[in-house]
Amino acid sequence: MHARVRFLGHSVHQMLVVFPLGLLATAVVFDIIYLAGHSQVMAAVSYWLIAAGLVGGVLAAPFGTLDWLAIPSGTRAKRIGAMHGGGNVLVLLLFVASFLLRDRDYAPQLGQMAWSFAGAALAMVTAWLGGELVDRLGIGVDEDAGMNASSSLHKRHVIAGK
Repeated sequence: MHARVRFLGHSVHQMLVVFPLGLLATAVVFDIIYLAGHSQVMAAVSYWLIAAGLVGGVLAAPFGTLDWLAIPSGTRAKRIGAMHGGGNVLVLLLFVASFLLRDRDYAPQLGQMAWSFAGAALAMVTAWLGGELVDRLGIGVDEDAGMNASSSLHKRHVIAGK
């Protein structure tokens, strides 16, 4: 089943999710660096990475929702997709809590960062669920996918939206 919303033959949701995943994971890395050395620069970088990651997550979510709505009811893919999407809403809410609880002087306490650490741990699970949807259940994959498939830029894919 190919994705509902595509750009140049590829799933828009799959293109966009790399941004919030990368930004939010990198924010956690900068939090850990902050904890090791207490550099306010590292805390500030983490703060703004969370902000950017939240924006990216909000942009990616509607495209994933549209793809999920196209999955037939009563299938394993529909259930996995619901867990993936619902889990990612919770991931974003955990990072929102971390973002809102942080001091504006960029000196977060461990308790304020714990929300983002929990969000990152849950994101590992939801990313696995997303991989399960694509790699195992074939959601977002072209019907003619294969080692010798034509380019996604082939006229049929780009113009016809297939």
